[in-house]
Amino acid sequence: MVPPGQRGPQPGAAGDLAALAELDEAALLAGLRERFLQQHIYTDIGDILVAMNPFQPLPLYGREVSERYRRLQTDALPPHIFAVASRAYHAMLGRGGGGPRNQCILISGESGAGKTESTKLLLQHIMNLCKGNSQLEQQILQVNPLLEAFGNAQTVMNDNSSRFGKYIQLRFQKNIVQGAKLSEYLLEKSRVVQQDTGERNFHIFYYMFAGLSSEQKEMYGLLDPSLYRYISGRFGTQEVTECWKHKYQEVRNALDMVGFQEQEQVDMQAILAGVLSLGNVTFEPEESNGPVKVSEASQGWLKAAAGQFGVQEDELLKCLICTTSVTRGEQIQRFHTQQQAEDARDSIAKVAYGRVFGWIVCKINELLAENVNPEVELREIGILDIFGFENFAVNRFEQLCINLANEQLQHFFNHHIFQLEQAAYKEEGLPWETITFNNNEPILNLLLAKPLGLLSLLDEQSAFPQATDKTFVDKLNSSFKGNLHFQPARGHVLSFSIIHYAGKVQYAARGFLEKNRDTVPANVRGLFINSVTPLLSVLFTGKSLCVSIMSQGPSWRELSVGMRLMCFTSGSARVTLGMLQPGVVLLASTISRTGTLMPHVKTKVIPGADDKFNSTRKQSAGAQFRHSLMVLMERMYSANPHFVRCIKPNNQKEPGVLDNQVVLLQLRYNGLLETIRIRRDGFSWRPSFEEFAERSSKTSEYFFLDIIWEITPITRYGQYGILLVKPGAPLTKERKSRLFFKYWHQEQLAKCLERLERAAVIIQKVFRGFRCKKSFLKLLAELRAEAQQLQEEAERERIQQLALAAKAQERNSLPVPMPRKRRPQSSAHPSDQLQQPPVPRPRSKLTESTPFDNFLNPSVLPPVLGTEERTGEEAKVRKLKRGATLRWFTETQAQKVMQDDGVFPSWLHGMISRRGEGRCRHYMIQVQPNARYVILGEDRAHASLTELVRYHQSVGIQPFMEILTVPCGQKSSESLNYKNLESLTLSSPADKGETPPEKQSCPSVASSSTSALQWFRRTKNFQNQQTQDKSRTKPSSGESSQRAFPRLRSSIRLAMQEIQQVQVAQTCLLPVLLGLA
Repeated sequence: MVPPGQRGPQPGAAGDLAALAELDEAALLAGLRERFLQQHIYTDIGDILVAMNPFQPLPLYGREVSERYRRLQTDALPPHIFAVASRAYHAMLGRGGGGPRNQCILISGESGAGKTESTKLLLQHIMNLCKGNSQLEQQILQVNPLLEAFGNAQTVMNDNSSRFGKYIQLRFQKNIVQGAKLSEYLLEKSRVVQQDTGERNFHIFYYMFAGLSSEQKEMYGLLDPSLYRYISGRFGTQEVTECWKHKYQEVRNALDMVGFQEQEQVDMQAILAGVLSLGNVTFEPEESNGPVKVSEASQGWLKAAAGQFGVQEDELLKCLICTTSVTRGEQIQRFHTQQQAEDARDSIAKVAYGRVFGWIVCKINELLAENVNPEVELREIGILDIFGFENFAVNRFEQLCINLANEQLQHFFNHHIFQLEQAAYKEEGLPWETITFNNNEPILNLLLAKPLGLLSLLDEQSAFPQATDKTFVDKLNSSFKGNLHFQPARGHVLSFSIIHYAGKVQYAARGFLEKNRDTVPANVRGLFINSVTPLLSVLFTGKSLCVSIMSQGPSWRELSVGMRLMCFTSGSARVTLGMLQPGVVLLASTISRTGTLMPHVKTKVIPGADDKFNSTRKQSAGAQFRHSLMVLMERMYSANPHFVRCIKPNNQKEPGVLDNQVVLLQLRYNGLLETIRIRRDGFSWRPSFEEFAERSSKTSEYFFLDIIWEITPITRYGQYGILLVKPGAPLTKERKSRLFFKYWHQEQLAKCLERLERAAVIIQKVFRGFRCKKSFLKLLAELRAEAQQLQEEAERERIQQLALAAKAQERNSLPVPMPRKRRPQSSAHPSDQLQQPPVPRPRSKLTESTPFDNFLNPSVLPPVLGTEERTGEEAKVRKLKRGATLRWFTETQAQKVMQDDGVFPSWLHGMISRRGEGRCRHYMIQVQPNARYVILGEDRAHASLTELVRYHQSVGIQPFMEILTVPCGQKSSESLNYKNLESLTLSSPADKGETPPEKQSCPSVASSSTSALQWFRRTKNFQNQQTQDKSRTKPSSGESSQRAFPRLRSSIRLAMQEIQQVQVAQTCLLPVLLGLA
């Protein structure tokens, strides 16, 4: 506990703003500025972390720093993002004064404040804390760079802005991670077809152009990036292109590490190439006000897109220029106008990219799912990385949803930090001066309330075919007239403004209805289902793809009787704890009329309610996002939260520069001044008496009673800063008692408990040592007594033998008559005269028996230890196993191991090892399900063992960063050469007239490389391998592994030629036009 007279952590080196002597905006800003200029980017507000984006790499995240923050007690260390991860991890395990409970880490801040990087650092440290002997930790770490490539893009505010939200759930069994689950929210699909000035498309498109070789681009049908409209015809400088090339290799490695199959990666890139080609298709009317057709200049792009998608060109054209509907059994075609055809083109591109992204998330969840007994209880740490608050020059439907999510997260923060805490003080009668804060609940009511909330009105207008964006704006103006948080636009501009918690944002209403309807041409689904590209067909099948994030909420089967529920009401901050009763299920498919997203209980079990959310009719994009946000809040309210507030120091993204106005605005709307006040004066840890007693009594009943006796007389701010309300009251629901602790008391109590646990271990050690020593001495005395008894018995036996010998000698001294001598007789068999071996004397009790004294078969001589020969059956089984192993190696691995010259490498004799000074360190290699090789603990996958060895001859192996130099020199009594591949029957070649492989000559190590390669090529496996590789291209010099490529369709080749001819014709025509001008 805190000694008398000490308030807790002091400001300064610890960087805790809750201990500031003067609390105002100027002091707060000065403290943050001073620390930021000293490159101290992390500052504490009690147990809340404030992180400033430095816009430059800092040496704060190395292995040494991570090791310092492994323990729970980090109060002596400076504030750090690793401390938050460590606190959440230990709290999940039940350390630190509380029982085991699910945890969640909420990272908030505006766009460009550093939320994505903070998420990666949190994952890195948590994986370091739960380090196990598996590859799962590295696979989880590879999820972030993979999703960044497909879901992040450059905006005017951030070069690596997340254009989707994600919630990562790490699932643990005790202290070891067993799996992970990923939920994604509201991918900004409109970015695929349109980017504003100064912005780019998703990163993956630029990575592909920079990372693919010229041969690979030809296989995928990609031309110069300046030709593609969806990336605005812009590309990067040479330096940026090199960075993108490196990023592309990281993405391919992440796909390999997580477990994506090679063909899946090929299909994915072919679909992305088709999206780019589709964007260059333009239309022109055949006649005035008539149907449209594809322009002559873009016929090649249409042909290329059809080939890349694996569909028929005429079917794709039909989806673009007309809509087919069935009325009373009759098909009716309605031809599009030019604008409708362009909308259909963009809609196909957006839905294709959105389905690919959703499939990636679903595949990650499938590959990283936990493989444990369903009855085993798993704990969870959730990390939320969601898009930050945005206010651009032009704000659309996506910005409205993004800012709605930030409003809800701000309400979650206010609810936990202000409402719950102050309601507890009022309920227990604690003298407390209420702290006012910026309550954004009216804004949530404006956006989410039913039936007159903004999203409800948007769904209502979207249901009317004749409704337009103008009618939607008129409806908003009439419904929210007089609302303080809504402002209509002046003039005839189709826009409206909302006063958010972070400021006023004006939204352009054009396109709201179309994006909310999220319509896809009716015949597109049938077109892509019949695609010859396997992945594209799966994406639109529906049942095989779990893209819908609406069904990712907790299923009714996951709730069990007796589970503790937390029920909240939006009108007040009261909290009710209850137990789930039979026939009660927690549903997330409804929202209160006030608009606040809170879980509630409905007394009716509806199996698969979440699955039926989208089954009756097509839900709008707004309704889907609202439901997914509800599921997210449900998960977070059921866990213990940890908060990280990210601050952007300036808008120019310059390192070492802090703009006072920019920072002060963020401090105000985040409510950090009020947060500091409530952390300084309040009690953030408020366990009930039962919870505290249960936790403390597990360690020491006497220690718990000692604490109670110390704090019972204290009724106000006592010497320890602890308050026990109603200490003598009975512990019932009607009259509750709580213990109120400062935020630092939980960690100090954990120290006390840890000290007691260490003392208990020492006591157990001494007691067990004493008990074992006592047992040992007793056993030793018994053995000595037994040995003395045996010695005495042996001595008595010796004395008896001597006495008998003496008596025999006395009898021999008497005269005895001599017997008559007999003539010796000759024997016919000389061997019979051999002396028989003497009968062995029985052993004494002091002599120990050998293992072969009681051999089962007396007629057979006992074998010598270590020289037992195997029976014929055992030798046969051993031979079969060895043959099966060699057959597997020859059929599946030999081609991957052989060098370019056809010779097996010198290290093929055993394990990969690295010989050092006086030691030889071995490394374990794992073959993943997608046939990739990886050394356990490494973050890079390889297509072959040869590539793995070559890579680590220049790149060190963690954790010692040693490189592979020479083979370890391990010796073997057997000849380790190609003779091991003899006598193998790869197939039955008798019917084909082929020479069996066992009769073919097999070269030895001394044989030439040519003969080795010729021998291997005569096998059936090599013939099959060559057949499979006819559609492959030799990798570039930068790639040592062989990659699978899609078959080069003739339509793609012809389309590329046609496009290039059009480009040449336009280039030649341009000077003529300029001369005429």
